[in-house]
Amino acid sequence: MTTRRKGDLSWASFYASIAYYAPAFIVVVGVFLAVTYATHQNEKLNLENLRTNTTESLGRLRAGLEGNIAANIHMMQGIAATLEAEGDVIAKDRFETIARHLLSHPSQLISVSASPDLVTRYVYPTGGYMGHLNWNLRRDAKQHAAVAKVQNEGKIVVTGPITLRDGKTVLVVHYPIVQETGAAGRTFWGVLSGLVDLDKLYADSGLPAESLNVAIVANEGEEGTTHTIYGNPSAVSDHPVITTVNFGTDQWQIFAVPASGWYTAPANAFLFKLLACIIGVMIIGPVLWVASLLRERQENISALRQREEDLRTISHRLEIALEASKIGVWELDVGSGILDWDARMFMLFDEKPTDGQNNYATWRGSVHPDDVEDAERTLHETIKTGRDFTNEFRIVCPSGEIRHIRAYGTMYRDSAFRKKIVGVNWNVTRDMRLQQELRKAKLQADKHNQELERARQHMEHNSLHDALTELPNRRYLDQHLKAADASEGAHSTYTLLHIDLDRFKEINDTLGHGAGDEILRHTAARLRENIRGGDFAARIGGDEFVVVCAGRIDAPRFTDLARRLIDAVNMPVRYSGQDCRVGASIGIASRSNADLKAEQLLINADIALYEAKRRGRNRVEHYTDAMRSLAVDSKRTNDAILRSIERNEFVAHFQPQFDSHTLEIVGVEALARWDHPEKGMLDPSHFIKAAEELNVIAKIDAAILDQSLLQMTRWTATGLHIPKVSVNISAQRLFDDMLVEHLEELNVRPGTLSFELLESISFDDKNESTNNALAAIRALGIDIEIDDFGTGYASILSLLKLSPRRLKIDRQLTRPILESEPQRRLISSIVDIGRSLNIEIIAEGVETMDHVSLLRDLGCQTLQGYALARPMSANDFAIFAKQRNWFPRQPASGLSA
Repeated sequence: MTTRRKGDLSWASFYASIAYYAPAFIVVVGVFLAVTYATHQNEKLNLENLRTNTTESLGRLRAGLEGNIAANIHMMQGIAATLEAEGDVIAKDRFETIARHLLSHPSQLISVSASPDLVTRYVYPTGGYMGHLNWNLRRDAKQHAAVAKVQNEGKIVVTGPITLRDGKTVLVVHYPIVQETGAAGRTFWGVLSGLVDLDKLYADSGLPAESLNVAIVANEGEEGTTHTIYGNPSAVSDHPVITTVNFGTDQWQIFAVPASGWYTAPANAFLFKLLACIIGVMIIGPVLWVASLLRERQENISALRQREEDLRTISHRLEIALEASKIGVWELDVGSGILDWDARMFMLFDEKPTDGQNNYATWRGSVHPDDVEDAERTLHETIKTGRDFTNEFRIVCPSGEIRHIRAYGTMYRDSAFRKKIVGVNWNVTRDMRLQQELRKAKLQADKHNQELERARQHMEHNSLHDALTELPNRRYLDQHLKAADASEGAHSTYTLLHIDLDRFKEINDTLGHGAGDEILRHTAARLRENIRGGDFAARIGGDEFVVVCAGRIDAPRFTDLARRLIDAVNMPVRYSGQDCRVGASIGIASRSNADLKAEQLLINADIALYEAKRRGRNRVEHYTDAMRSLAVDSKRTNDAILRSIERNEFVAHFQPQFDSHTLEIVGVEALARWDHPEKGMLDPSHFIKAAEELNVIAKIDAAILDQSLLQMTRWTATGLHIPKVSVNISAQRLFDDMLVEHLEELNVRPGTLSFELLESISFDDKNESTNNALAAIRALGIDIEIDDFGTGYASILSLLKLSPRRLKIDRQLTRPILESEPQRRLISSIVDIGRSLNIEIIAEGVETMDHVSLLRDLGCQTLQGYALARPMSANDFAIFAKQRNWFPRQPASGLSA
C-alpha cells in the first residue's frame, strides 16, 4: 500500500491555494500598479510646480540683488563725476557734503572714500568703516589685487564679503576715476571706494526668503575656488535651481531649493491615496472572499488525509523506537492476573516465548530474591491507588547473568471497562555500572580537589609571606591595612612603625648576602618576640619592616615599644665566627581619624623614618606636620635641582685672586651659583647639601668646569689674559672613572687649571685611589690645591702624600688676625710649612686693606676676598679686569665667598 508523506500534502495544499488565489492575486497586482502609477504622476506634477515656483522666486531675488548693487554703483557715479571734473582741487568739506547727500538717500552704502594715486585722502563718515586717512591701498593685502585691476583695466571692481573690525560684513566697490588731460588723453586719477552693508543688501533684496533655502557662492581668487558667503551650504548639493548675479567684474552663483525640500508630499496626496485605497478594497474584497471559501474546503479534505498519514507515521516511529532501545512492552489484566509480554520482553528476560498464561510466574521467578518484595509491593500499590509507578529491580537470567531493569507502568480501563496496567521495561545494567564508575570517579575527584585546595592554601600563604623571614609581605600588609581602613570603631584606629636597618648594606658588602639573610631572619624573630599578640609585623622589602599596632595606645608606650625593638635588633648575630651587629631607625605614624588612609599613613611613617635617619640613625621619631612640610620642601628643592641640572641653570661666578705685592690678577676661582628661576641667584649654602644627598654634586662640578674653561677661552679671545682658573672638585667627582677621560677630551693647557680639594674630605680610606686619581690629573698639567686649610683633617703627612701646588688658608683663620696675635703666628707657621714644602699660600677672607698689608707681610703670595673683589659673572669679571678699578680699594665689610 502506498502512503503519502506529510510534505507531499503540504505542497499539494500550497499549490491548491495558489490556484484558488491566482485570480485575486492578479486583481491585487493590477490595482496596486494603478494606484502606484497615479501617485507617482501626482508627485511628479507637484515637483515640477515646486521647481517652477523656485525658479520664479530665485529670479526675483537675483533681480533684487543686481538692482540694488547697480543702484549703489550708480549713486557712486555722482561723486565719481565730481572727482573726474575737479580732481585734486576738490576740498575735503565739499567731498563730505557730496558724500553726506549721497548717503542720505535710501541705499546700502554706508561709507565712501577717495584715494588719489591709491592713497586715501577723503573719507566720509570720518572715523567710520573706511579705515583712516593716508592709507596706502597698495599695502592692503586684502585690496591690493582689486585696486590693481581697477587701475590696469579701468573697470568697476567689487570685492568681498569682508568682515570689519566691528563684526559688520560688507562689499567693497572700487570705482576708477579717470581725468581728461587735454592732448595727453585720459589719466588715471585714483579710486573711489564704497562699502555696501551686505546684511542690508540681503534684506532689501528679499533675503531671507521664507519659501526658499538659499546659498550664495562667490569665487575666491584666481584659482577658481569658491566659498559660501550666505545661507546653508547644503543647498548646493540638493539638486538646486541655479542663477548668476553679475556686478562689476565679479559674479555670484545663487543656489535655491524649497524650504521644505523637493520631496514634500502634494497637498492632495492624502485624499488621492484614500480614494485609490477605497476603490482597491471594493474590487479586491469580493475576490478574496470567494477564494477563501474554496481554500477552506480544500483544507478540510487535506486535514483528514493528514491525520491518517500522521497515525501511520507515529506507529512506524514507535516500532522503530522500541526496537532500537530494546524496550519491552507488557500488559497486566488486573482482574484475571494474566501478564502479556511482547517479543522484546522475552529477549530482555532471556526467556522463551509463551502464550502469556505463565508470564507472571516467569517474571516473579526471574526477579532477584532480594528485590521481589519491593517490586510486588510497587505493583500492588499502583493497582490500589491507580497512580503511575517507576521501579528498578534486578533479574537473574537462566544463564546466571544479573541484569538491572527499570520499569514504568500506568493504569487504564479498556473498552470493556476492565482495569489494566500497561508498562515498559528496559535494561539499565550499563547505566548502573556507569553510575558506579562515576561514583568512584567522584570520590577520586573529591580527593584530588582536597589536594588542590591544600596546594592553593600553600600558594596563597607563599604569596602573602616573605620566603626568607616567614613574615607577611607587602601584599599581605596592603590587604591588612585595607581591612583596617574599612573597619569601624576601635579597629579603625592603628599605628604604623616603619623600621629600617642601619649598616645592613655594609654587612652585605663585607660578609656577603648569607650574612645579610641571617640578619633579616634575626630581625624578624626579634619582632615576633617583642610585639603584642594582636600586632601585625611585615617585611616590605630589602631591610625595611612595618609593624601595625591596632587600638589606641599613647605615644610614650609606642616609643617604649620602638626602643625595645631597637634594643632587640641591636643584639649581635654570630655568623662565620664573627659577631654581626646592625642598628635600626624607626618612624611612627598614627591614624586617629577615618579620613586618613593607609597609603598616606605609610608616607607619614616613612617621613618620620627619614627624619630619624637624618638625626643620627638608631633612634625613634614620631611623625609631625612640621616633618611633612620639611619633607615637601626638601622634595621640592631636590626636584628643582634635578630640573636645573637638565636646563643648565647652575652657572659659574668668578672671584679674582691677586698677587699680594703687585695686586695684579694672577687667577680666578670658579664658584658654583644656582640661577633659580624664582629665587634668583643662590650661593652653594642653598643647594650643596641637597645635591650631595641626590648624588649629583659631580654633575654640578662638571658643569662649572666646562663653563670655566669656556670663559677662559673667551677672555683670551678678547685680549684678557687670566693665568689660571681654580675649580672646586668634590670627592665624588675626583673618584669618577670618567673624569680623566673627560679631561683628556678638553685638552687643557698645562698650568691654566687647578682643582681645589676640600681639606674636610678625608682620603685616608682611599689612599691608593687618591694617589692614582691625582697622578692622572697632574699628568694632564692640572694643579692640585687644598681648600679651607686649617679646618679639616689634613696633616703634614697628608700634605707630603698629596703634594698640592697651593694651600688656601680658610677665612676663619685670616679674619681675626688684625686683633689676634696667636692667629697671626698660626698664619705665619702655615706659610713656613708651605715654603718648606714648596707650596704656594693663598689667603681667603681678605676683607680690608689692613688684611692685605698684614697677610703680605706674613708671606702669603696670593690674596682673595671682598676687600679686593667679590664673585661676579663672567661678563662682569671681564669688565672689572679690563677697567682695573681696584687700585686703590676702600675697606669693605662682609664675608668672602
